[in-house]
Amino acid sequence: MKWRTQVNMRMGHLRLACIVFLGSFALPAFSGQKGSGQTASGLTASGQTAPRENSWPVTWPVTSLVTTPEAVGLDAAALAQLDADIAGGKYGNVDSMLVIRHGKIAYDKTYARDYDKVYGGKAHETNALNAHDPGGPYNYFNPWWHPYYRRGDLHTLQSVSKTVTSVTIGVAVTRGEFPSLDTPVLKFFDESKVSNVDERKRRMTIRHLLTMTAGLEWNEGLPYNDPKNSGSVMEAAADWVQYVINQPMSEEPGTRFNYNSGATELLAHIFRVATGQDVEEYAARNLFAPLGIERFYWKRIPWGLADTEGGLYLERHDLAKIMLLFHQNGTWNGKQIVSADWVKASLAPSVTVSEKAGVKYGYKWWLYPYGKDDSRLAFAGSGFGGQLPIVIPAYDIVIVFTAWNILDGPSLRHREAIDRVLAAVTDGKR
Repeated sequence: MKWRTQVNMRMGHLRLACIVFLGSFALPAFSGQKGSGQTASGLTASGQTAPRENSWPVTWPVTSLVTTPEAVGLDAAALAQLDADIAGGKYGNVDSMLVIRHGKIAYDKTYARDYDKVYGGKAHETNALNAHDPGGPYNYFNPWWHPYYRRGDLHTLQSVSKTVTSVTIGVAVTRGEFPSLDTPVLKFFDESKVSNVDERKRRMTIRHLLTMTAGLEWNEGLPYNDPKNSGSVMEAAADWVQYVINQPMSEEPGTRFNYNSGATELLAHIFRVATGQDVEEYAARNLFAPLGIERFYWKRIPWGLADTEGGLYLERHDLAKIMLLFHQNGTWNGKQIVSADWVKASLAPSVTVSEKAGVKYGYKWWLYPYGKDDSRLAFAGSGFGGQLPIVIPAYDIVIVFTAWNILDGPSLRHREAIDRVLAAVTDGKR
């Protein structure tokens, strides 16, 4: 599966507003009321306890949101042991660990990594992770660009960018500015300029792109230095969108989960055609601004579209805000940013990723089981290198890990991250 991008591209212009100093603690607190998007049974679509309504301060810093693990029913020693394991290298190059419960920051740590020492030498070599862009933002070994934007505190999200793109589409749907998800994809293209058109491609819809069931011939399960890897071929192309839409169909849309980074880049094109607006600017105005997210960076592909499949950088607390937004059924500071219906549909299992592991997929959201004989699901983003924003609704827990493990070696996985944090729960509220 693809958690990265690599391509020789010209840089898009920077949309980065350095307006406020971003303090270390800046997350809004719950008020303890039921959310507006629950079902009649009081459960969400995935069988979770319905989240509570919120009261969200948007100014930074908000030190009143910082608490101790014990105050929110967490074992400080268990979290400290996880912290020690991270610091000791058990999970490779983890950059941050953020644990939020009941709307309070219970644990917040960063880990200093000398990426000049770790990867800097490889930045000047031709290899699988920088061959297309040795001097720019798609050289994954270049510490000026990775994992932090220009050595600051904005961390690459990689394929969590896909999830944020889906959230942005949800905002546009909520505002009545985006078409039905059942609209055929080819409606947004000149069909005479698209290769391999058949009836199956004509039946491919926006919904299929959101759920990784497009049916396009696509192989992203190979190593990224393999010339047959579809993602790598796309990223080396001058026109990513045209490359993707030209692919032949391998099966009926909606049939099977097949991870396809190109499908998310098609959504950037569709968004611009359908709304007349750029997805990055739309997100900045209608998603980030209401949440108080004022600093970000979003890479661009050669033809100028935002790299929706892997190009977004955010500070860890701001990423947590997006997770909290969905945990709160789309409300922020009393305002419905994205509809509860969209949240419910996004987090409902649309397709199974792994029968054995029980992993499912929604609208660019990964859905993970946990515990034994438990039908409840955690929802998460997932990005190359170890970007793990996770919500465990039944426990009222939000966790964010950022990392930069891009070569073979130890790394933290979703299930272990979930299990280790849940092992710290002491109050029995499950």
